[in-house]
Amino acid sequence: MNVYAAPVRDLRFVLEELLAHRSLSLPGFEEATPDLVEAVLEEAAKLAGDVWGPLNASGDRQGAKRHTDGSVTSPDGFAAAYQAYVEGGWNGIGVSEALGGQNLPEVVASAVQEMLHGANMALGLCPMLTAGAIEALAHHGSDALQSTYLPKLVEGSWTGTMNLTESQAGSDLSQVRTRAVPENDHYRISGQKIYITWGEHDAADNIIHLVLARKPDAPQGNKGISLFLVPKFLVNDDGSLGERNDVTCASIEHKLGIHGSPTCTLSFGENGGAIGYLVGQEGRGLNHMFTMMNEARHKVGVQGIGVAERACQHAFAYALERRQGRAPASRGGAECSISDHFDVRRMLLSMRSRTDALRALALYCAAELDTARHADSRDTRSAAQARADILIPVIKSFSTDQAVDIASMGIQVHGGMGYVEETGAAQLLRDARIAPIYEGTNGIQALDLAGRKLQRDGGEALTALLDDVATTVEQLNANPALAALGSGLAAGLDDLKTAQAIVLKQGADPEKGADAVQAYATPFLSLAGHVLCAWQMGQAALSAQVALDNGSDDPFYAAKLRSAEFAITQWLPVGRAQRAVIEAGMQCLSDFEIH
Repeated sequence: MNVYAAPVRDLRFVLEELLAHRSLSLPGFEEATPDLVEAVLEEAAKLAGDVWGPLNASGDRQGAKRHTDGSVTSPDGFAAAYQAYVEGGWNGIGVSEALGGQNLPEVVASAVQEMLHGANMALGLCPMLTAGAIEALAHHGSDALQSTYLPKLVEGSWTGTMNLTESQAGSDLSQVRTRAVPENDHYRISGQKIYITWGEHDAADNIIHLVLARKPDAPQGNKGISLFLVPKFLVNDDGSLGERNDVTCASIEHKLGIHGSPTCTLSFGENGGAIGYLVGQEGRGLNHMFTMMNEARHKVGVQGIGVAERACQHAFAYALERRQGRAPASRGGAECSISDHFDVRRMLLSMRSRTDALRALALYCAAELDTARHADSRDTRSAAQARADILIPVIKSFSTDQAVDIASMGIQVHGGMGYVEETGAAQLLRDARIAPIYEGTNGIQALDLAGRKLQRDGGEALTALLDDVATTVEQLNANPALAALGSGLAAGLDDLKTAQAIVLKQGADPEKGADAVQAYATPFLSLAGHVLCAWQMGQAALSAQVALDNGSDDPFYAAKLRSAEFAITQWLPVGRAQRAVIEAGMQCLSDFEIH
Protein backbone atom coordinates (compact mmCIF):
# COMPACT_ATOMS: atom_id res chain seq x y z
CA MET A 1 0.00 0.00 0.00
CA ASN A 2 2.58 2.57 1.08
CA VAL A 3 4.50 2.64 -2.22
CA TYR A 4 5.35 5.76 -4.20
CA ALA A 5 5.75 5.79 -8.00
CA ALA A 6 6.96 9.11 -9.37
CA PRO A 7 4.37 10.61 -11.79
CA VAL A 8 6.74 10.83 -14.76
CA ARG A 9 3.97 10.67 -17.36
CA ASP A 10 2.08 13.54 -15.75
CA LEU A 11 5.22 15.63 -15.43
CA ARG A 12 6.11 15.01 -19.06
CA PHE A 13 2.60 16.03 -20.10
CA VAL A 14 3.09 19.45 -18.50
CA LEU A 15 6.66 19.94 -19.72
CA GLU A 16 6.16 18.61 -23.25
CA GLU A 17 2.54 19.41 -24.12
CA LEU A 18 1.42 22.33 -21.95
CA LEU A 19 4.74 24.19 -21.84
CA ALA A 20 6.14 22.77 -25.10
CA HIS A 21 9.59 22.69 -23.47
CA ARG A 22 9.81 26.45 -23.95
CA SER A 23 12.56 26.80 -21.33
CA LEU A 24 14.88 24.73 -23.55
CA SER A 25 14.80 27.45 -26.22
CA LEU A 26 16.25 30.07 -23.87
CA PRO A 27 19.90 31.16 -24.11
CA GLY A 28 22.16 29.00 -21.98
CA PHE A 29 20.18 25.79 -22.37
CA GLU A 30 21.44 24.83 -25.82
CA GLU A 31 22.71 21.46 -24.63
CA ALA A 32 19.48 20.54 -22.85
CA THR A 33 17.25 18.50 -25.15
CA PRO A 34 13.83 16.90 -24.66
CA ASP A 35 15.51 13.49 -24.68
CA LEU A 36 17.88 14.59 -21.94
CA VAL A 37 14.99 15.93 -19.86
CA GLU A 38 13.12 12.66 -20.26
CA ALA A 39 16.19 10.71 -19.14
CA VAL A 40 16.62 13.00 -16.12
CA LEU A 41 13.01 12.46 -15.08
CA GLU A 42 13.31 8.69 -15.41
CA GLU A 43 16.48 8.54 -13.32
CA ALA A 44 15.06 10.86 -10.69
CA ALA A 45 11.99 8.64 -10.50
CA LYS A 46 14.23 5.67 -9.68
CA LEU A 47 15.99 7.56 -6.90
CA ALA A 48 12.66 8.76 -5.50
CA GLY A 49 10.83 5.47 -5.75
CA ASP A 50 13.58 2.98 -4.97
CA VAL A 51 15.81 4.82 -2.49
CA TRP A 52 13.96 7.70 -0.82
CA GLY A 53 10.37 6.44 -0.85
CA PRO A 54 10.88 3.24 1.19
CA LEU A 55 12.33 5.32 4.06
CA ASN A 56 9.31 7.58 4.41
CA ALA A 57 7.34 5.50 6.91
CA SER A 58 10.34 4.21 8.87
CA GLY A 59 11.76 7.73 9.16
CA ASP A 60 8.42 8.91 10.51
CA ARG A 61 8.34 6.16 13.14
CA GLN A 62 11.96 6.53 14.23
CA GLY A 63 12.46 10.29 13.92
CA ALA A 64 15.66 12.26 14.35
CA LYS A 65 17.52 11.94 17.66
CA ARG A 66 19.52 14.53 19.58
CA HIS A 67 22.39 13.29 21.75
CA THR A 68 23.78 14.79 24.97
CA ASP A 69 26.69 16.41 23.11
CA GLY A 70 24.25 18.33 20.90
CA SER A 71 24.80 16.17 17.81
CA VAL A 72 21.80 14.82 15.90
CA THR A 73 21.39 11.47 14.19
CA SER A 74 18.98 11.23 11.28
CA PRO A 75 16.72 8.16 10.94
CA ASP A 76 18.24 4.91 9.71
CA GLY A 77 18.99 5.06 6.00
CA PHE A 78 18.53 8.82 5.61
CA ALA A 79 22.23 9.69 5.47
CA ALA A 80 22.90 6.98 2.88
CA ALA A 81 19.88 8.05 0.82
CA TYR A 82 21.09 11.64 0.88
CA GLN A 83 24.56 10.53 -0.22
CA ALA A 84 22.99 8.64 -3.14
CA TYR A 85 21.36 11.92 -4.11
CA VAL A 86 24.69 13.77 -3.88
CA GLU A 87 26.64 11.11 -5.78
CA GLY A 88 24.08 11.22 -8.57
CA GLY A 89 24.73 14.95 -9.03
CA TRP A 90 21.11 15.81 -8.27
CA ASN A 91 21.82 18.75 -5.99
CA GLY A 92 23.19 20.89 -8.80
CA ILE A 93 20.86 20.08 -11.67
CA GLY A 94 19.29 23.55 -11.69
CA VAL A 95 22.52 25.43 -10.92
CA SER A 96 24.57 27.14 -13.64
CA GLU A 97 27.71 25.52 -14.99
CA ALA A 98 29.68 28.57 -13.84
CA LEU A 99 28.87 27.57 -10.26
CA GLY A 100 29.55 23.89 -10.83
CA GLY A 101 26.01 22.80 -11.61
CA GLN A 102 24.43 20.93 -14.49
CA ASN A 103 22.65 23.97 -15.92
CA LEU A 104 19.19 22.48 -16.45
CA PRO A 105 16.15 24.78 -16.41
CA GLU A 106 14.36 25.58 -13.18
CA VAL A 107 11.25 23.89 -14.54
CA VAL A 108 13.12 20.57 -14.75
CA ALA A 109 14.65 21.02 -11.29
CA SER A 110 11.16 21.70 -9.93
CA ALA A 111 9.80 18.52 -11.50
CA VAL A 112 12.58 16.54 -9.82
CA GLN A 113 11.87 18.30 -6.52
CA GLU A 114 8.23 17.21 -6.68
CA MET A 115 9.29 13.57 -7.01
CA LEU A 116 11.68 13.76 -4.08
CA HIS A 117 9.16 15.45 -1.79
CA GLY A 118 6.47 13.00 -2.80
CA ALA A 119 8.82 10.15 -1.96
CA ASN A 120 10.03 11.54 1.36
CA MET A 121 9.13 15.06 2.43
CA ALA A 122 11.21 14.95 5.62
CA LEU A 123 14.37 14.09 3.70
CA GLY A 124 13.53 16.41 0.81
CA LEU A 125 13.65 19.41 3.12
CA CYS A 126 17.43 19.10 3.45
CA PRO A 127 18.37 19.88 -0.18
CA MET A 128 15.49 22.33 -0.49
CA LEU A 129 17.10 24.65 2.08
CA THR A 130 20.51 24.13 0.48
CA ALA A 131 19.11 25.35 -2.84
CA GLY A 132 18.00 28.55 -1.15
CA ALA A 133 21.43 29.05 0.41
CA ILE A 134 23.06 28.62 -3.00
CA GLU A 135 20.73 31.23 -4.47
CA ALA A 136 21.44 33.74 -1.69
CA LEU A 137 25.22 33.32 -1.87
CA ALA A 138 25.28 33.39 -5.66
CA HIS A 139 23.47 36.73 -5.66
CA HIS A 140 24.94 38.45 -2.62
CA GLY A 141 28.07 36.65 -1.39
CA SER A 142 31.55 38.07 -1.90
CA ASP A 143 33.97 36.39 -4.27
CA ALA A 144 35.78 34.89 -1.29
CA LEU A 145 32.62 33.43 0.23
CA GLN A 146 31.46 32.09 -3.10
CA SER A 147 34.77 30.38 -3.87
CA THR A 148 34.96 28.83 -0.41
CA TYR A 149 31.37 27.67 0.09
CA LEU A 150 29.46 27.47 -3.18
CA PRO A 151 31.26 24.47 -4.75
CA LYS A 152 30.52 22.23 -1.75
CA LEU A 153 26.95 23.50 -1.45
CA VAL A 154 26.28 22.93 -5.15
CA GLU A 155 27.82 19.48 -4.89
CA GLY A 156 25.67 18.78 -1.84
CA SER A 157 28.48 17.53 0.37
CA TRP A 158 27.73 20.57 2.55
CA THR A 159 24.14 21.56 3.31
CA GLY A 160 22.58 24.95 3.99
CA THR A 161 20.05 26.34 6.45
CA MET A 162 18.00 29.50 6.88
CA ASN A 163 18.10 31.07 10.38
CA LEU A 164 15.40 33.71 10.74
CA THR A 165 13.00 32.97 13.56
CA GLU A 166 13.51 33.76 17.24
CA SER A 167 11.09 32.94 20.03
CA GLN A 168 10.17 36.58 20.75
CA ALA A 169 10.00 37.59 17.09
CA GLY A 170 7.98 34.96 15.24
CA SER A 171 7.10 36.30 11.80
CA ASP A 172 8.04 39.86 12.80
CA LEU A 173 11.70 39.77 11.84
CA SER A 174 12.18 43.39 12.83
CA GLN A 175 12.36 42.07 16.41
CA VAL A 176 15.44 39.89 15.77
CA ARG A 177 17.93 40.18 18.65
CA THR A 178 20.80 37.93 17.57
CA ARG A 179 23.99 40.01 17.75
CA ALA A 180 26.95 40.29 15.40
CA VAL A 181 30.02 41.98 16.86
CA PRO A 182 32.78 42.94 14.37
CA GLU A 183 36.16 41.28 14.94
CA ASN A 184 38.94 41.63 12.34
CA ASP A 185 37.68 40.11 9.06
CA HIS A 186 34.70 38.40 10.64
CA TYR A 187 31.98 38.81 13.25
CA ARG A 188 31.15 37.08 16.53
CA ILE A 189 27.56 35.87 16.41
CA SER A 190 25.54 35.26 19.58
CA GLY A 191 21.87 34.48 20.07
CA GLN A 192 19.34 31.72 19.56
CA LYS A 193 17.27 30.71 16.54
CA ILE A 194 14.30 28.35 16.54
CA TYR A 195 12.62 26.08 13.96
CA ILE A 196 15.82 25.56 11.96
CA THR A 197 15.17 22.81 9.43
CA TRP A 198 18.02 20.29 9.24
CA GLY A 199 19.99 22.62 11.53
CA GLU A 200 22.12 19.73 12.84
CA HIS A 201 22.50 16.28 11.33
CA ASP A 202 24.87 13.52 10.25
CA ALA A 203 24.11 13.41 6.52
CA ALA A 204 26.78 15.88 5.33
CA ASP A 205 30.32 16.96 6.25
CA ASN A 206 29.45 20.57 7.05
CA ILE A 207 26.38 22.74 7.56
CA ILE A 208 26.36 26.35 6.37
CA HIS A 209 23.98 28.53 8.37
CA LEU A 210 22.70 31.79 6.90
CA VAL A 211 21.79 33.88 9.94
CA LEU A 212 19.94 37.15 10.41
CA ALA A 213 21.55 39.29 13.11
CA ARG A 214 22.26 42.91 13.95
CA LYS A 215 25.42 44.80 14.88
CA PRO A 216 25.52 46.49 18.30
CA ASP A 217 25.20 49.94 16.71
CA ALA A 218 22.55 48.93 14.17
CA PRO A 219 19.23 50.80 14.17
CA GLN A 220 16.11 49.07 15.42
CA GLY A 221 13.72 47.53 12.91
CA ASN A 222 14.29 45.91 9.55
CA LYS A 223 17.05 48.31 8.43
CA GLY A 224 19.32 47.16 11.24
CA ILE A 225 19.35 43.52 10.20
CA SER A 226 22.26 42.00 8.26
CA LEU A 227 22.89 38.52 6.89
CA PHE A 228 25.82 36.36 8.05
CA LEU A 229 27.27 33.02 6.99
CA VAL A 230 28.11 30.83 9.99
CA PRO A 231 29.60 27.39 9.21
CA LYS A 232 29.26 24.44 11.59
CA PHE A 233 32.95 23.73 11.00
CA LEU A 234 35.33 26.55 10.12
CA VAL A 235 37.04 26.17 6.76
CA ASN A 236 40.82 26.35 6.44
CA ASP A 237 42.59 28.28 3.69
CA ASP A 238 43.16 25.05 1.75
CA GLY A 239 39.43 24.20 1.85
CA SER A 240 39.73 21.50 4.50
CA LEU A 241 37.52 21.53 7.56
CA GLY A 242 38.91 23.06 10.72
CA GLU A 243 37.66 23.38 14.27
CA ARG A 244 34.03 23.24 15.34
CA ASN A 245 32.39 26.66 15.38
CA ASP A 246 30.51 27.94 18.42
CA VAL A 247 27.05 26.85 17.26
CA THR A 248 25.16 24.12 19.10
CA CYS A 249 21.87 22.30 18.72
CA ALA A 250 20.12 23.01 22.02
CA SER A 251 17.08 20.87 21.22
CA ILE A 252 15.01 19.37 18.44
CA GLU A 253 11.29 19.99 18.17
CA HIS A 254 8.71 17.26 18.80
CA LYS A 255 6.46 17.90 15.85
CA LEU A 256 3.11 16.80 14.45
CA GLY A 257 4.81 15.45 11.31
CA ILE A 258 8.02 15.37 9.26
CA HIS A 259 9.57 13.45 12.16
CA GLY A 260 12.56 12.42 10.08
CA SER A 261 13.56 16.07 9.58
CA PRO A 262 15.52 17.48 12.55
CA THR A 263 13.96 20.86 13.35
CA CYS A 264 16.44 22.47 15.71
CA THR A 265 16.85 25.24 18.21
CA LEU A 266 20.36 26.55 17.52
CA SER A 267 22.42 28.46 20.05
CA PHE A 268 25.18 30.70 18.71
CA GLY A 269 27.99 31.96 20.91
CA GLU A 270 27.71 29.99 24.14
CA ASN A 271 31.52 29.96 24.31
CA GLY A 272 32.65 33.37 23.13
CA GLY A 273 30.72 33.83 19.91
CA ALA A 274 30.35 31.89 16.68
CA ILE A 275 32.51 33.13 13.82
CA GLY A 276 30.41 34.48 10.99
CA TYR A 277 30.98 36.40 7.76
CA LEU A 278 28.87 39.23 6.36
CA VAL A 279 26.87 38.34 3.25
CA GLY A 280 26.14 41.34 1.07
CA GLN A 281 25.63 44.79 2.54
CA GLU A 282 25.12 45.74 6.16
CA GLY A 283 21.51 46.49 6.96
CA ARG A 284 20.28 44.66 3.86
CA GLY A 285 19.92 41.26 5.46
CA LEU A 286 16.17 40.93 4.93
CA ASN A 287 16.47 41.92 1.28
CA HIS A 288 19.23 39.38 0.76
CA MET A 289 17.37 36.67 2.66
CA PHE A 290 14.31 37.16 0.51
CA THR A 291 16.35 35.87 -2.43
CA MET A 292 16.53 32.64 -0.49
CA MET A 293 12.93 32.90 0.70
CA ASN A 294 11.45 33.27 -2.79
CA GLU A 295 13.33 30.17 -3.91
CA ALA A 296 12.08 28.31 -0.85
CA ARG A 297 8.48 29.49 -1.16
CA HIS A 298 8.10 28.16 -4.67
CA LYS A 299 9.65 24.88 -3.59
CA VAL A 300 7.34 24.61 -0.56
CA GLY A 301 4.43 24.77 -2.99
CA VAL A 302 6.07 22.04 -5.07
CA GLN A 303 6.59 20.08 -1.86
CA GLY A 304 2.88 20.24 -1.10
CA ILE A 305 2.11 18.96 -4.60
CA GLY A 306 4.48 16.02 -4.05
CA VAL A 307 2.65 15.01 -0.88
CA ALA A 308 -0.71 15.49 -2.60
CA GLU A 309 0.42 13.15 -5.39
CA ARG A 310 1.42 10.50 -2.90
CA ALA A 311 -1.93 10.85 -1.11
CA CYS A 312 -3.66 10.35 -4.47
CA GLN A 313 -1.71 7.19 -5.19
CA HIS A 314 -2.39 5.88 -1.69
CA ALA A 315 -6.13 6.53 -1.90
CA PHE A 316 -6.52 5.14 -5.43
CA ALA A 317 -4.72 1.92 -4.49
CA TYR A 318 -6.85 1.40 -1.39
CA ALA A 319 -10.12 2.21 -3.17
CA LEU A 320 -9.40 -0.36 -5.88
CA GLU A 321 -8.43 -3.01 -3.35
CA ARG A 322 -11.06 -2.50 -0.66
CA ARG A 323 -14.25 -4.43 -1.44
CA GLN A 324 -17.37 -3.24 0.31
CA GLY A 325 -21.03 -2.99 -0.68
CA ARG A 326 -22.70 -3.46 -4.02
CA ALA A 327 -23.06 -1.36 -7.10
CA PRO A 328 -26.58 0.04 -7.74
CA ALA A 329 -28.92 -2.21 -9.64
CA SER A 330 -28.62 0.07 -12.65
CA ARG A 331 -24.94 -0.92 -12.83
CA GLY A 332 -25.40 -4.62 -12.20
CA GLY A 333 -25.80 -4.80 -8.43
CA ALA A 334 -22.73 -6.98 -7.91
CA GLU A 335 -20.32 -6.79 -4.99
CA CYS A 336 -17.75 -4.15 -5.76
CA SER A 337 -14.70 -2.25 -4.62
CA ILE A 338 -15.35 1.10 -3.00
CA SER A 339 -13.97 2.76 -6.13
CA ASP A 340 -17.32 1.90 -7.77
CA HIS A 341 -19.25 4.09 -5.32
CA PHE A 342 -19.81 7.55 -6.75
CA ASP A 343 -19.11 9.37 -3.49
CA VAL A 344 -15.70 7.72 -3.38
CA ARG A 345 -15.19 8.49 -7.06
CA ARG A 346 -16.00 12.13 -6.29
CA MET A 347 -13.27 12.21 -3.67
CA LEU A 348 -10.75 10.43 -5.88
CA LEU A 349 -11.43 12.65 -8.89
CA SER A 350 -11.29 15.73 -6.69
CA MET A 351 -7.89 14.68 -5.34
CA ARG A 352 -6.56 13.86 -8.80
CA SER A 353 -7.84 16.93 -10.62
CA ARG A 354 -6.57 19.33 -7.98
CA THR A 355 -3.15 17.71 -7.88
CA ASP A 356 -2.93 17.87 -11.68
CA ALA A 357 -3.91 21.53 -11.66
CA LEU A 358 -1.50 22.52 -8.91
CA ARG A 359 1.37 20.76 -10.66
CA ALA A 360 0.68 22.51 -13.95
CA LEU A 361 0.55 25.94 -12.32
CA ALA A 362 3.74 25.40 -10.30
CA LEU A 363 5.68 24.26 -13.35
CA TYR A 364 4.26 27.15 -15.37
CA CYS A 365 5.67 29.47 -12.70
CA ALA A 366 9.04 27.70 -12.85
CA ALA A 367 9.10 28.27 -16.63
CA GLU A 368 8.46 31.98 -16.00
CA LEU A 369 11.42 32.00 -13.62
CA ASP A 370 13.55 30.49 -16.40
CA THR A 371 12.45 33.26 -18.74
CA ALA A 372 13.10 35.92 -16.10
CA ARG A 373 16.67 34.68 -15.68
CA HIS A 374 17.68 33.77 -19.23
CA ALA A 375 15.65 35.58 -21.91
CA ASP A 376 17.54 37.85 -24.31
CA SER A 377 15.27 40.85 -23.93
CA ARG A 378 15.30 42.90 -20.74
CA ASP A 379 11.59 43.65 -21.21
CA THR A 380 10.83 39.94 -21.55
CA ARG A 381 12.83 39.16 -18.42
CA SER A 382 11.11 41.93 -16.49
CA ALA A 383 7.61 40.84 -17.53
CA ALA A 384 8.35 37.22 -16.65
CA GLN A 385 9.70 38.20 -13.23
CA ALA A 386 6.61 40.30 -12.54
CA ARG A 387 4.43 37.33 -13.44
CA ALA A 388 6.47 34.97 -11.26
CA ASP A 389 6.21 37.48 -8.39
CA ILE A 390 2.43 37.28 -8.64
CA LEU A 391 2.42 33.50 -8.90
CA ILE A 392 4.85 32.55 -6.11
CA PRO A 393 2.55 33.46 -3.18
CA VAL A 394 -0.25 31.58 -4.93
CA ILE A 395 1.95 28.53 -5.53
CA LYS A 396 3.18 28.49 -1.94
CA SER A 397 -0.12 29.20 -0.21
CA PHE A 398 -2.78 27.65 -2.42
CA SER A 399 -0.80 24.48 -3.16
CA THR A 400 -0.06 23.79 0.49
CA ASP A 401 -3.61 24.50 1.65
CA GLN A 402 -4.90 22.17 -1.02
CA ALA A 403 -2.31 19.53 -0.13
CA VAL A 404 -3.61 19.43 3.43
CA ASP A 405 -7.17 19.05 2.14
CA ILE A 406 -6.14 16.38 -0.37
CA ALA A 407 -4.27 14.39 2.27
CA SER A 408 -7.28 14.69 4.59
CA MET A 409 -9.56 13.47 1.84
CA GLY A 410 -7.19 10.54 1.33
CA ILE A 411 -7.82 9.52 4.93
CA GLN A 412 -11.56 9.75 4.28
CA VAL A 413 -11.26 7.39 1.32
CA HIS A 414 -9.60 4.88 3.65
CA GLY A 415 -12.37 5.27 6.23
CA GLY A 416 -11.40 3.98 9.66
CA MET A 417 -8.24 2.44 8.23
CA GLY A 418 -7.05 5.90 7.32
CA TYR A 419 -7.17 7.05 10.91
CA VAL A 420 -4.74 4.42 12.13
CA GLU A 421 -1.05 4.92 11.52
CA GLU A 422 -0.32 1.53 9.98
CA THR A 423 -1.79 2.41 6.58
CA GLY A 424 0.42 5.50 6.17
CA ALA A 425 -2.42 7.82 5.11
CA ALA A 426 -2.29 9.71 8.40
CA GLN A 427 1.40 10.45 8.03
CA LEU A 428 0.77 12.31 4.79
CA LEU A 429 -1.70 14.64 6.51
CA ARG A 430 0.63 15.17 9.46
CA ASP A 431 3.57 15.90 7.16
CA ALA A 432 1.63 18.23 4.88
CA ARG A 433 0.23 20.32 7.73
CA ILE A 434 3.48 22.22 8.32
CA ALA A 435 3.73 23.51 4.75
CA PRO A 436 1.06 26.25 5.13
CA ILE A 437 3.02 27.56 8.13
CA TYR A 438 6.71 27.74 7.33
CA GLU A 439 8.59 30.00 4.91
CA GLY A 440 6.00 32.67 5.71
CA THR A 441 2.54 31.57 6.81
CA ASN A 442 -0.11 31.41 4.13
CA GLY A 443 -1.76 34.50 5.57
CA ILE A 444 1.49 36.37 4.98
CA GLN A 445 1.58 35.07 1.41
CA ALA A 446 -1.96 36.36 0.87
CA LEU A 447 -0.99 39.78 2.23
CA ASP A 448 2.01 39.80 -0.09
CA LEU A 449 -0.23 39.11 -3.09
CA ALA A 450 -3.15 41.43 -2.28
CA GLY A 451 -0.99 44.12 -0.75
CA ARG A 452 2.54 44.56 -2.05
CA LYS A 453 2.32 42.68 -5.36
CA LEU A 454 -1.10 43.88 -6.47
CA GLN A 455 -0.87 47.46 -5.22
CA ARG A 456 2.62 48.28 -6.47
CA ASP A 457 1.67 48.12 -10.16
CA GLY A 458 -2.07 48.68 -9.88
CA GLY A 459 -2.71 45.05 -10.85
CA GLU A 460 -0.85 45.31 -14.16
CA ALA A 461 1.03 42.00 -13.86
CA LEU A 462 -2.05 40.07 -12.78
CA THR A 463 -4.16 41.69 -15.51
CA ALA A 464 -1.63 40.56 -18.13
CA LEU A 465 -1.84 37.03 -16.76
CA LEU A 466 -5.63 37.14 -16.86
CA ASP A 467 -5.46 38.16 -20.51
CA ASP A 468 -3.87 34.76 -21.14
CA VAL A 469 -6.70 33.12 -19.21
CA ALA A 470 -9.15 34.92 -21.50
CA THR A 471 -7.32 33.52 -24.53
CA THR A 472 -7.80 30.00 -23.16
CA VAL A 473 -11.52 30.75 -22.70
CA GLU A 474 -11.72 31.68 -26.38
CA GLN A 475 -9.94 28.49 -27.42
CA LEU A 476 -12.26 26.33 -25.32
CA ASN A 477 -15.33 28.10 -26.67
CA ALA A 478 -14.13 27.50 -30.22
CA ASN A 479 -14.28 23.73 -29.68
CA PRO A 480 -17.89 22.47 -29.33
CA ALA A 481 -16.72 19.55 -27.19
CA LEU A 482 -15.13 21.92 -24.69
CA ALA A 483 -17.46 24.93 -24.80
CA ALA A 484 -18.96 24.14 -21.39
CA LEU A 485 -15.48 24.35 -19.90
CA GLY A 486 -15.00 27.69 -21.61
CA SER A 487 -18.17 29.03 -20.01
CA GLY A 488 -17.12 27.82 -16.57
CA LEU A 489 -13.66 29.32 -16.84
CA ALA A 490 -15.09 32.60 -18.16
CA ALA A 491 -17.34 32.90 -15.11
CA GLY A 492 -14.39 32.34 -12.77
CA LEU A 493 -12.33 34.88 -14.69
CA ASP A 494 -15.07 37.49 -14.31
CA ASP A 495 -15.19 36.82 -10.56
CA LEU A 496 -11.46 37.31 -10.19
CA LYS A 497 -11.47 40.54 -12.20
CA THR A 498 -14.28 41.90 -10.06
CA ALA A 499 -12.49 40.90 -6.84
CA GLN A 500 -9.26 42.46 -8.09
CA ALA A 501 -11.01 45.77 -8.70
CA ILE A 502 -12.45 45.76 -5.17
CA VAL A 503 -9.10 44.95 -3.55
CA LEU A 504 -7.30 47.59 -5.60
CA LYS A 505 -9.86 50.30 -4.90
CA GLN A 506 -10.34 49.68 -1.19
CA GLY A 507 -6.66 48.81 -0.66
CA ALA A 508 -5.69 52.26 -1.92
CA ASP A 509 -7.90 54.03 0.64
CA PRO A 510 -5.53 56.14 2.78
CA GLU A 511 -7.52 55.46 5.96
CA LYS A 512 -8.87 51.93 5.64
CA GLY A 513 -6.60 50.47 2.95
CA ALA A 514 -4.44 48.39 5.29
CA ASP A 515 -7.50 46.86 6.95
CA ALA A 516 -9.07 46.14 3.57
CA VAL A 517 -6.00 44.29 2.32
CA GLN A 518 -5.89 42.22 5.50
CA ALA A 519 -9.60 41.45 5.31
CA TYR A 520 -9.64 40.42 1.66
CA ALA A 521 -6.18 38.91 1.19
CA THR A 522 -6.92 35.26 1.99
CA PRO A 523 -10.21 34.96 0.06
CA PHE A 524 -8.61 36.84 -2.84
CA LEU A 525 -5.66 34.45 -2.98
CA SER A 526 -8.02 31.47 -2.80
CA LEU A 527 -10.09 32.82 -5.68
CA ALA A 528 -6.94 33.50 -7.70
CA GLY A 529 -5.65 29.99 -7.01
CA HIS A 530 -8.90 28.36 -8.12
CA VAL A 531 -9.13 30.41 -11.32
CA LEU A 532 -5.47 30.01 -12.31
CA CYS A 533 -5.57 26.27 -11.64
CA ALA A 534 -8.77 25.99 -13.70
CA TRP A 535 -6.97 27.88 -16.46
CA GLN A 536 -4.19 25.31 -16.49
CA MET A 537 -6.75 22.51 -16.62
CA GLY A 538 -8.42 24.28 -19.52
CA GLN A 539 -5.07 24.12 -21.28
CA ALA A 540 -4.85 20.44 -20.35
CA ALA A 541 -8.30 19.82 -21.80
CA LEU A 542 -7.30 21.45 -25.08
CA SER A 543 -4.18 19.27 -25.36
CA ALA A 544 -6.02 16.09 -24.39
CA GLN A 545 -8.84 16.79 -26.84
CA VAL A 546 -6.36 17.29 -29.69
CA ALA A 547 -4.77 13.92 -28.92
CA LEU A 548 -8.16 12.19 -28.80
CA ASP A 549 -9.34 13.89 -31.99
CA ASN A 550 -6.16 12.65 -33.69
CA GLY A 551 -7.12 9.08 -32.84
CA SER A 552 -5.07 8.44 -29.70
CA ASP A 553 -6.35 5.48 -27.71
CA ASP A 554 -4.06 6.24 -24.76
CA PRO A 555 -6.33 6.23 -21.66
CA PHE A 556 -4.08 8.92 -20.19
CA TYR A 557 -5.75 11.59 -22.35
CA ALA A 558 -9.28 10.51 -21.51
CA ALA A 559 -8.37 10.59 -17.81
CA LYS A 560 -6.80 14.03 -18.21
CA LEU A 561 -9.95 15.32 -19.88
CA ARG A 562 -12.11 13.99 -17.01
CA SER A 563 -9.74 15.66 -14.57
CA ALA A 564 -10.08 18.98 -16.40
CA GLU A 565 -13.86 18.70 -16.53
CA PHE A 566 -14.06 18.13 -12.79
CA ALA A 567 -11.66 20.97 -12.01
CA ILE A 568 -13.62 23.53 -14.03
CA THR A 569 -17.21 22.39 -13.49
CA GLN A 570 -17.10 21.11 -9.89
CA TRP A 571 -14.03 22.52 -8.14
CA LEU A 572 -13.85 26.03 -9.59
CA PRO A 573 -17.42 26.88 -8.44
CA VAL A 574 -16.32 26.29 -4.84
CA GLY A 575 -13.55 28.84 -5.26
CA ARG A 576 -15.83 31.31 -7.04
CA ALA A 577 -17.72 31.74 -3.75
CA GLN A 578 -14.77 33.82 -2.54
CA ARG A 579 -16.05 36.69 -4.68
CA ALA A 580 -19.16 36.82 -2.49
CA VAL A 581 -16.95 36.80 0.60
CA ILE A 582 -15.05 39.84 -0.68
CA GLU A 583 -18.21 41.64 -1.79
CA ALA A 584 -19.68 41.10 1.69
CA GLY A 585 -17.12 43.58 3.00
CA MET A 586 -15.17 43.69 6.22
CA GLN A 587 -17.59 45.24 8.69
CA CYS A 588 -18.07 42.00 10.63
CA LEU A 589 -14.32 41.79 11.18
CA SER A 590 -14.19 45.40 12.28
CA ASP A 591 -17.06 44.94 14.73
CA PHE A 592 -15.82 41.64 16.15
CA GLU A 593 -14.78 41.98 19.79
CA ILE A 594 -12.56 39.28 21.26
CA HIS A 595 -13.12 38.53 24.95
